[in-house]
Amino acid sequence: MAGPDTPSGKKQWRPKKPLPPPGPDGVVLLSGGNPQIPKGEGDAPVQAYIAAMPGWKRAVGERIDAIVTATVPDVHKAVKWNTPLYGRPGEGWFTSMHCFDHYVKVTFFRGTSLDPIPPGPSKQKDVRYLDIREGDDFEADFTRWIRQASRLPGEKL
Repeated sequence: MAGPDTPSGKKQWRPKKPLPPPGPDGVVLLSGGNPQIPKGEGDAPVQAYIAAMPGWKRAVGERIDAIVTATVPDVHKAVKWNTPLYGRPGEGWFTSMHCFDHYVKVTFFRGTSLDPIPPGPSKQKDVRYLDIREGDDFEADFTRWIRQASRLPGEKL
């Protein structure tokens, strides 16, 4: 039976959509407005990611970073897979953030061990999410969760 693309019914190969052009700062925003930042260890790549977060999400990213840094003074930071990660040196990652169209998603890798449990479910047994939308007052719960999460075994990624 013939399909819409070819007489044989097989899909015709089409090239992937090209990445959007870089913004004025040279950073490409991927789907959902997530900054494309090269992989790297330390504070500098995380700060580059935050600086490239679009619109109101930048202030959320700055606040997340400030809370994590103040709550966990020896925090280890990195960017992998266009996602800032926070952990304890040598112990793994306890949280990360990622931009989407209408919110910033925070991942707690051991979220089911937190009290109260963050609201966002996951297909992964231990993971829970917090979706922060423009204007959300998230700081009190977030600070409590970071304090707890940083004391749990980290995720090795």
